[in-house]
Amino acid sequence: MKKEQASAKRDLTKINLTADLIVAGGGLSGVCAAITAARQGIKVLLVQDRPVLGGNSSSEVRLWILGATSHMGNNNRWAREGGVIDEILVENTYRNPEGNPLILDMILLDKVTQEKNIQLLLNTAVFEVDKEGDQIKSITAFCSQNSTLYQLQAPLFCDATGDGIVGFLAGAAFRMGAESKDEFDEGMAPTAEYGELLGHSLYFYSKDTGRPVKFTPPDFALSDITEIPRFRQFNANEFGCKLWWVEYGGRLDTVHDTEKIKWELWKVVYGIWNHIKNSGEFPEAENLTLEWVGTIPGKRESRRFEGDYMLSQKDLIEQRSHEDAVAFGGWSIDLHPADGVYSERPGCNQWHGKGIFEIPYRTLYSKNISNLFIAGRIISVSHVAFGATRVMATCAYIGQSIGMATVLCKEEGLLPREVLTKGYIQQLQQKLSLNGQYIPGVNIQDQLDLIPQSEISVSSTLNFRGFDRVDLWKSLTTASAQLFPILKGELPVFNIAVNALKPTTFKTSLRISERAGNFTPDQVLATKEIEIQAGEQTINLDFGVALPEASYVFIVFDANDDVQLGFTEERVTGVLSVFNSINKAVSNFGKQTPPADAGVDEFEFWCPQRRPQGQNLAISFAMPQPIFEKSNLTNGIDRPVSQPNAWVADPRDFSPTLNFEWDEEKKIKQIDLWFDADFDHPMESVLMGHPETVMPFCVRKYVVKDQFGNVVFEKDDNFQTHQRIILDEAMVTKKLTIEIEHPSELVPAAIFAVRCYSEIKL
Repeated sequence: MKKEQASAKRDLTKINLTADLIVAGGGLSGVCAAITAARQGIKVLLVQDRPVLGGNSSSEVRLWILGATSHMGNNNRWAREGGVIDEILVENTYRNPEGNPLILDMILLDKVTQEKNIQLLLNTAVFEVDKEGDQIKSITAFCSQNSTLYQLQAPLFCDATGDGIVGFLAGAAFRMGAESKDEFDEGMAPTAEYGELLGHSLYFYSKDTGRPVKFTPPDFALSDITEIPRFRQFNANEFGCKLWWVEYGGRLDTVHDTEKIKWELWKVVYGIWNHIKNSGEFPEAENLTLEWVGTIPGKRESRRFEGDYMLSQKDLIEQRSHEDAVAFGGWSIDLHPADGVYSERPGCNQWHGKGIFEIPYRTLYSKNISNLFIAGRIISVSHVAFGATRVMATCAYIGQSIGMATVLCKEEGLLPREVLTKGYIQQLQQKLSLNGQYIPGVNIQDQLDLIPQSEISVSSTLNFRGFDRVDLWKSLTTASAQLFPILKGELPVFNIAVNALKPTTFKTSLRISERAGNFTPDQVLATKEIEIQAGEQTINLDFGVALPEASYVFIVFDANDDVQLGFTEERVTGVLSVFNSINKAVSNFGKQTPPADAGVDEFEFWCPQRRPQGQNLAISFAMPQPIFEKSNLTNGIDRPVSQPNAWVADPRDFSPTLNFEWDEEKKIKQIDLWFDADFDHPMESVLMGHPETVMPFCVRKYVVKDQFGNVVFEKDDNFQTHQRIILDEAMVTKKLTIEIEHPSELVPAAIFAVRCYSEIKL
């Protein structure tokens, strides 16, 4: 028993902790920053004011993780973010294909607690900053669950709190609201009528109980649903996150009025459910019950902090190059009316760019607090650019950049700005790239990698001739295209399997993207109109043009209800079909036609179909394209860009093997393998399910052997993009052999890169 005498005052338990880096905020940006830094040997304190990690993706909010892939609804091919966030999304798809947010919570906690260099403080809110000059010395935080005050000290701080509480308390320069159109010459800058802030959303889940369920609303529920202009759009089947436009608060202070906003959203949510259950307009909701309602809203926008550069609309739309690029984005510029659900306007105003955009390092640190990184949605961007950078996978990518920058800061004794000003940005780019973070225009150049010093031989290589196998016929009701990687020079003659239901005119064209690395077919090289008779047939397409550079080409077929095209179930890394279809979820109506003064481009959308759809068109060519050569293993690009960048084995090779031989013995301690976990699949994390747990292109089984044929490592259940093998004992050998298996009979084995090191290189 513990007994104390009455006293005037008692002090809370106080604990002092130190680290190399303090990350405030446990959303995806903070999590990825912490994991990235910790894996490189940085001691990290991760401080989260909620009971779980994940921020808006957690079970408390339940919004899916998305970024540049944009629900496969734009022209950003193979654009899923890499590195730690890729690892998390692939893991979640493998373990949680149903999209259960509680399992995602578990996965995130598991990832963080596996890192011995991270100390995690949950339910712990930062409320005070101690500063000396232009540097933060410590922060003070309170844990509501153990009534403990923490004083946390480090040389470097990362604010990933969403509202920027650390930066705010430290006096970091910030903005809140929208810039005028003139400040950055932004055509999408909103008017006062539209509003300057995006509001919050509160989600809910319904559940079919198999028997009738009654619902009696609370007194605070919205009684007149017609107050919501879009009330006729309610659908009993589009529950929860699909009602993302149930939004409110853009006219209020989205930091300090959050509780007020939450109560208004509760009022709306329970009013919506009352309308669905009791209006008589939704008989299909008879057996539905309200399973879950969010207790905290998903927040979109509050403060944005100023760095040495502010990213703006033209950076995104023009896809401007930045020498200090460390990440990319690709979500649409997605702005919402400030009045939210009470607005007469559409729920969002989305305009896409033609491709991904670069995010420069200068946007990721405070311009006036010298040891403060800014991460996630609070980076240095205009309100308009924020509409695209705010989404979670992009925020996570930004966090990884900061985590790796911390490594250089510690190793070289730098402050965040000095990574750039003292000439370490290329080193940062290389460190990120070597850990899976693709940066546009940056190729990996690693002097320590032993593989480029070796003689590489492979048991076979796919001599790519397209697809001549027809597994099914599909009507050409939508304009369709096959996306092929083709080398520089004369194009082959394409042979397409066609079934005409009656005599008709068959219209086709050859297109490419005007900008290298883009996948918007905005340049027409040739067109053809062919009169064809009824029946199954093969049509030869000789466009008679040559490519000035290696690139992807689109073999496009205009819609024609009298024609069926042959499709194959065969799939190959870096090759897919696309369709000029509609995806309303991302404001894709087949073609983007913006107002003249919006400052964005007009173009068509050509997007893949989700598996189990998305088969390739049965198009073959007599002149093979040597695009899957072994040289791709060392070209420094680990995903499809302007070419597939992968070595692919011949599917008839039943034991695909790679051999790396040196003139003299090499010590090998670490091996990095980069497989294809399909960067084109968006892998939404919650609510939306997935057709498979492992991507069909991913090598599942492989064996690593030394020069004597001894097995030094083997794995039979891989599903990840990156496999890092650190041998218990370094091997000394003149030859390294990697034996792999094809993922399936219809998908040949592929590898983007193999890298070897004599010492551990994380």
